[in-house]
Amino acid sequence: MTSGQQNSNSGNNIAAAGLAVRALATRELVRFFRQRTRIIGALGQPLIFWILFGAGLRGSFQAPEWAPAGMTYQEYFFPGIVVLIILFTAIFSTISLIEDRREGFLQGVLVAPIPRFSIVLGKLVGGTLLALIQAVLFLAIGPLLSLVGLAPAMQMDWSFGGVVAVAGFLILVAFALTALGYLIAWPMESTQGFHAIMSVFLMPMWLLSGAFFPVPDSGWLSWIMRANPLTYGVAGLRQLMYSGVEVTNSSQLPDVRMCVLTMFLFGLICTIIAVWMTGRRKSADQR
Repeated sequence: MTSGQQNSNSGNNIAAAGLAVRALATRELVRFFRQRTRIIGALGQPLIFWILFGAGLRGSFQAPEWAPAGMTYQEYFFPGIVVLIILFTAIFSTISLIEDRREGFLQGVLVAPIPRFSIVLGKLVGGTLLALIQAVLFLAIGPLLSLVGLAPAMQMDWSFGGVVAVAGFLILVAFALTALGYLIAWPMESTQGFHAIMSVFLMPMWLLSGAFFPVPDSGWLSWIMRANPLTYGVAGLRQLMYSGVEVTNSSQLPDVRMCVLTMFLFGLICTIIAVWMTGRRKSADQR
């Protein structure tokens, strides 16, 4: 085979992989917008959490040392709710892997002449876009609720640079969490098993991320929360959203650069493992 033919084949493989990624990502978007109950579930429950918990815990909330002056509990809780929406979207978008396997669609994709990594990227790109859309919608809803008295005035940074930084970090968190959901969903045979994992692993992971309460200064709970990758997702988003947050002398909130690096490495590791798992032959995929 000549070098020209090799280059042509490589180009064809790259084009096929790109088409597969786009087709699978588009399928996730189309499926989502056809199932409107998913929008209600992904936005409705976090919105209720934010309003009710924010109102109920407002009086007992003690702002951490790094918080800007006058920060209320609803303001503190707001970035955590945005991450919860991303987590829910990752769950719903990757749980479709189980349905696709049961319906035979996944088996058809696996035997197609495309690289296995394109299957993973297609699902991850689709889930990331869905999470970004819903997170941006909620970010727009928050200030509107403050106008009608359901939430306090938000001290968010609405400058162009601030919005771009928040959007970029949201994409990073969404991609990492969707990759984590892919890892959990791929070996599952039933949606019931996935929901069990969500109850005992994913929700505690969110609760211990600093979204619901600040990271303690010491103790076993502090070590668990600092070892939780999602802690850095919540902390990074919180600092980017509120321009008044300063963490120079704070041990409770990691630096933004550390947050970005941690979420990048977490997403990269989850993606590499997902590609490896997808490349393995599995008896359930051959039925």
